[in-house]
Amino acid sequence: MPLPIPATLEAIRQFDTCMIANAIEEFGLRLRNEGFTRPGLRCMTGDRPRVIGFAATCTVRSANPPMSGDSYRDRTDWWTAIDAVPSPRIAVVQDLEPDAGGGVVGEVHSAILKAFDCVAAITNGSVRDLPGVQRLGFPLFAGSVSVSHAYTHMVGFGEPVEIFGLTVASGDLLYADCHGILSIPLEVVDDLPAKADEIRAREKRILDLCASPGFSQKKLLELIEPRKAL
Repeated sequence: MPLPIPATLEAIRQFDTCMIANAIEEFGLRLRNEGFTRPGLRCMTGDRPRVIGFAATCTVRSANPPMSGDSYRDRTDWWTAIDAVPSPRIAVVQDLEPDAGGGVVGEVHSAILKAFDCVAAITNGSVRDLPGVQRLGFPLFAGSVSVSHAYTHMVGFGEPVEIFGLTVASGDLLYADCHGILSIPLEVVDDLPAKADEIRAREKRILDLCASPGFSQKKLLELIEPRKAL
């Protein structure tokens, strides 16, 4: 399936995730309770960013020390896997031991990911070094923040992961903002901006009526359920 062109991705970014979720619903590709993260995930670096990109997945653990030495060796082989994912990219990191409290991504890893054309990182675990990451302009979506990286180390990459109820495969197209993360089906990606425009126009008519001195229940019913109002 051909990948969406940058102009299409930018057109999607003109709408928030809620509007794009509404647009996806109209194509009937999946149930309405699928394809997005459940409550608890937040952007820890502020500024209400909107980021869209293809997922580069990995899994980490942070609870137990290594059998020898005081730290684990960095898995630089993940970098090759990141490069194989279409650009722009979003690093998606599942912490298999999120209660251990080790920071999954901090300032140094954010700088590395940004150099690999990642536009954000998403994790069910913790992140750290927030002031430094904010200076980089690199959004971090996470479940919590942490002081230490503890014994965080990568255990795998490229396989499907789960982030707050959303299953993400490497290469999935994701859209993230202050509401959470939305998975976008490639089958309809080119049609989403126009569909979102239609929905926004319908909603604007309702919003304008509700703010109008000429508001009435009859007029509202005609907008929302035109057949029933006849």
